[in-house]
Amino acid sequence: MATKNHITLALQLVVVALVISIANGKGLKLRFYKKTCPRAEAIVKSITASKISLAPSLAAPLLRMHFHDCFVRGCDGSVLLNSTKNNQAEKDGPPNLSLRGFQIIDAAKTAVEAACPGVVSCADILALVARDAIQQIKGPAWPVPLGRRDGRVSIASESRTLPPPNANITQLKSLFASKGLNAKDLVVLSGGHTVGTSHCSTIASRLYNFTGKGDTDPSLDSDYVPFLKSKCKPNDRTTLLEMDPGSFRSFDDDYYTMVLKRRGLFQSDAALLDDKKTSAYVKLQAQSHGATFFSDFKDSMVKMGQIGVLTGKAGEIRKVCTLVN
Repeated sequence: MATKNHITLALQLVVVALVISIANGKGLKLRFYKKTCPRAEAIVKSITASKISLAPSLAAPLLRMHFHDCFVRGCDGSVLLNSTKNNQAEKDGPPNLSLRGFQIIDAAKTAVEAACPGVVSCADILALVARDAIQQIKGPAWPVPLGRRDGRVSIASESRTLPPPNANITQLKSLFASKGLNAKDLVVLSGGHTVGTSHCSTIASRLYNFTGKGDTDPSLDSDYVPFLKSKCKPNDRTTLLEMDPGSFRSFDDDYYTMVLKRRGLFQSDAALLDDKKTSAYVKLQAQSHGATFFSDFKDSMVKMGQIGVLTGKAGEIRKVCTLVN
């Protein structure tokens, strides 16, 4: 009986994986707008480069915005929609309140619309901007298959399904698996924390009240705790912390060195050491100075950018990224 149940479960998992793989990326292709809007990618790249050259700190939030979009309803641009009188949209959900850089998406959309009205989706523009922004700060550039269409639904409460900063390794692997991403994708994409900042409030419990007894998270390097406490007081909700101190504006492999030293900012960073496969990857990149990190990041970003996309006649091509047509 046990064997039969195991076989049944295995078959169910295979079916789920097949459904995810069919839903993820079907209908996308490189140079999708070659005939309908041949300059689209060049226009987005130019706008992004000009904006990031003036505000390089926006590269990390734009990468995060793409991630947050794809993990809720798929990569459909739903994170870009504004709330209305009758609906609170994703961008106003708690995990998304710190997202920044929407003005760059809007500027790129405006420029593309001027060249090719009603052709290029906001979802595709977001995917391109995220890639171009990271490339602008000397990070890797990955191929972006295009053809996504824009979703018409955006619900704030659904943003709570995003991987939280206090997630353990079991929760993280489950959340990523539900999107068709494996343990390697999890540890690779976590490397995006090599750039950017986060608020003290996201780690307050790690520093001051981990188990409800005024204690500190034991997975944090005890020598690092005083430094973090000097930056963050218990009720500080405004101070920003560098996620990769010393090189938070550089896309590099330092993140893995920090995690291996037990100095990752979030519990979800520390959790990567609690799994054989993810821990081995952290050690490999830390010890080899990121020998395969850039190439692995490219592969995982291509996979992530294809989660649950709308193609063909599904969804729409928004005229303005903040509003449903």
